[in-house]
Amino acid sequence: MLKKITFTVLGLMIAMIAAAQQPVALPPLPSSVGATYLIRAGKLIDPEAGTATDAQMLLVKDGRIVEIGAHVTVPTGVETIDLSEYSVLPGLVDAHNHLALTYKKVPENDFYYYTYIQESTALRAIQAASNGMQMLSAGFTVVRDLGNNGLYADTALRQAIEQGWVPGPTLINSGIIIGGIGGQFYPTPEMVKEHNIIYPEYLDADTPDEIVKAVRQNVLFGAKVIKICVDCKPYPYSVEDIRLFIREAANAGGLKVAGHVQTEEGARRAIEAGLWSIEHDIALTDDLHKLMAKKGIWRVGTETPFTEYRGTQERFDKTVAGMKSAWLRGVKMAFSTDADYWVPGLTRGEVVINFLKSWKAAGIPDKDILKVMTVNGYQVCDIASARGPLKVGFPADMIAVKGNPLENVDVLRSVSFVMKDGLVFKRDGVMTPERFLHGGPVNGWRLH
Repeated sequence: MLKKITFTVLGLMIAMIAAAQQPVALPPLPSSVGATYLIRAGKLIDPEAGTATDAQMLLVKDGRIVEIGAHVTVPTGVETIDLSEYSVLPGLVDAHNHLALTYKKVPENDFYYYTYIQESTALRAIQAASNGMQMLSAGFTVVRDLGNNGLYADTALRQAIEQGWVPGPTLINSGIIIGGIGGQFYPTPEMVKEHNIIYPEYLDADTPDEIVKAVRQNVLFGAKVIKICVDCKPYPYSVEDIRLFIREAANAGGLKVAGHVQTEEGARRAIEAGLWSIEHDIALTDDLHKLMAKKGIWRVGTETPFTEYRGTQERFDKTVAGMKSAWLRGVKMAFSTDADYWVPGLTRGEVVINFLKSWKAAGIPDKDILKVMTVNGYQVCDIASARGPLKVGFPADMIAVKGNPLENVDVLRSVSFVMKDGLVFKRDGVMTPERFLHGGPVNGWRLH
């Protein structure tokens, strides 16, 4: 009897091991059902390993990658996309953008306090959709959208993309930025008390109860990451305040907390509290980088390059020095831009890709820049286990460029091909978004 039980248990264990080795059957992406492609890649780039493999094929069905290799099983009637003259790689990530904010020289003189007064949330949502498509065309299949989106235009855009109404990158959106009273603005008492003029750009949270309520409001209205102003006012958040944000966000499905930081003391408190990411580099020093590396805190530095339309040489030199410091100390770094302005003649995607100037000036090797723009991006967005890398079972998000970005990262400035969720968005350098446009929520109604 004992022997029989032993063999039964052994059989079950073998069956469980065998089942674990089988590929998991994942559901198709509804908007992509019926779309099957064979991608022939001249080189298949693996940014994590830093390798390029020649003559690979990817079979894409119903929005997902189902097979990768030099030889794959090809069903009859499959459309072949010949990218044998290109390098194929996963999509890029901008870990800090504001798609529903675009301030300009005219009329607001690049002052976004006026932008949100004159432009409705509805109008900004439409512009966000346009900016999202511009980002996707430039190869950015994931965008972490961190506030200044009016009354949840970011959530509206994310839901529209997920439901299959419009094309766009995968959005990790924050909803309204939470901070001490006033947010990043210094309005008059009349504007605050009589006209409610700092809202909806910021949520006031000055007590523990207000902190909890603000986090829950953003979660209720579709935030996928929580963003706070750590020290935007002379009354910065304490370490305990920040820890409360972290606990409450974690309680809401494990969301992470990103912190806008602009003072050394604010950065020190954020690090001590264990914030997920510090946004912007202006307050970060060598000592703070050491602490960040030790605690594994992300540096989302938004390192603006010095160009004819932005910045100064002095500020750029400081930016590059800070990047070198972080890199040498092993800080986790993400490609991020804070792009929220219009440059005549450039798309939002072209503005963003120009931030390569900063990374190259910091002396970071091209293959490592590519890893920052892909692998690190998926990690800071907390999606790496479900989307991003080119793996069997994952959504088919990929781009193609001439040349090898591991050796020359500037080839990313010209993206010829973009596939998102298994649908072709750009081919031969031309956007073809028709397959993304639907009259109804083909991927489900009111996705949260």
